Amino acid sequence: MSLETIDEVVENFSLFDDWEDRYRYLIDIGRTLPHMDDSLKTDEHLVRGCTSRVWLITTKSDDGKHHFQADSDAHIVRGLVALLLSAYDGKTSGEIAQIDIEKAFSDIGLDKHLSANRRSGFFAMVEKVKSYG
Repeated sequence: MSLETIDEVVENFSLFDDWEDRYRYLIDIGRTLPHMDDSLKTDEHLVRGCTSRVWLITTKSDDGKHHFQADSDAHIVRGLVALLLSAYDGKTSGEIAQIDIEKAFSDIGLDKHLSANRRSGFFAMVEKVKSYG
């Protein structure tokens, strides 16, 4: 199973009425993250501002597109990482700057159903992604 696009993730969330099911889906999309080698899980790649440990790195291809690798030590946070990558992976710096991740976050309802710490951590990941641009 590969990462879905952010539009697909938002649409799939709308299929669930119950937040238990939505959390399960978030955990499931976290399981789709490609394996990140433990040697890359260093302090240099650690996202500051997350309660859970999150590692995020990018490489930039010749065509200017960013390709991210990320992982977390918490299941729901891995799902948030997958959500983030579904929006930003394979995009140029200009495209990344144009993405309204806050709208997707709100459309899904995560702004109301995640703890303040997880919301803060998610947006710390967003800032880290944008810092690569």
